[in-house]
Amino acid sequence: MKKIWMIPALSLTIGLAACGGGGEESGSEEETTTLTVGASNVPHAEILEFARDQLEEEGVDLQIETFNDYIVPNQALAEEEIDANYFQHVPYFESQIEENDYDFANAGAIHIEPMGVYSQDYDSLGELPEGAEVIMSSSVADHGRILSMLEDEGVITMEEDAGIEATIDDIAENPKNIEFSANVEAATLPQAYQNGEGDAVFINSNYALDSDLSPSEDAIAIESAEDNPYANIIAVRSGDEDREEIQTLVDVLHSDEVRSFIEDEYEGAVLPAEGENAE
Repeated sequence: MKKIWMIPALSLTIGLAACGGGGEESGSEEETTTLTVGASNVPHAEILEFARDQLEEEGVDLQIETFNDYIVPNQALAEEEIDANYFQHVPYFESQIEENDYDFANAGAIHIEPMGVYSQDYDSLGELPEGAEVIMSSSVADHGRILSMLEDEGVITMEEDAGIEATIDDIAENPKNIEFSANVEAATLPQAYQNGEGDAVFINSNYALDSDLSPSEDAIAIESAEDNPYANIIAVRSGDEDREEIQTLVDVLHSDEVRSFIEDEYEGAVLPAEGENAE
């Protein structure tokens, strides 16, 4: 396989206003609290941008810092450079807490991004040939959902108790001898697909959208959103989930206006979190 290397790109504003502190600004009739949230470019930062005016009406001055990888946003949160981040799903969040001993809390689930699989040569996962190469993210937290999709399409069979934490080692049957390339940085997956690498490439929807790919139109298969445990959340340092401005942020992101924006803007590639996922 061709190895793809990427230097994570981080866009941070020098001299953040009220870094990690949610400071107050006066100078008008009402005090405004500044809240700095780190987010992936698409769709997270776009959703936050849409919510900015609504938050301003609630006395929150939202500052958005964009990131283009999965490591730095949690480091920035832990180091109090930002007040919250919005880029990761629950299994990844939990794995990062375990691996790095972060003292974080889930302040609320906002949306789901169904995983898509893309191919230059095949129209379905069932068409994959003997010895096909499947390219997937190096993020182990995504492997369970990818393997579940392959199992649902009859390509592989997983061990009975594999669950969402499954890895390639949990494959019980692989009749087509599929080869898995699982050491690719998630942000470079669209590039792998566009370069024609592998027979199928699983791409996180935020990176697909950021590369002008439509999960609903371009993917040969897309993950079901029903009972999906991979809700994207607002993550904060433990204790900050009770801060008034954090609660206001989550409430606004759960509002009918934001839900409608998500549904209309992304046409199924991003879906508002429902039921227990939104709690």
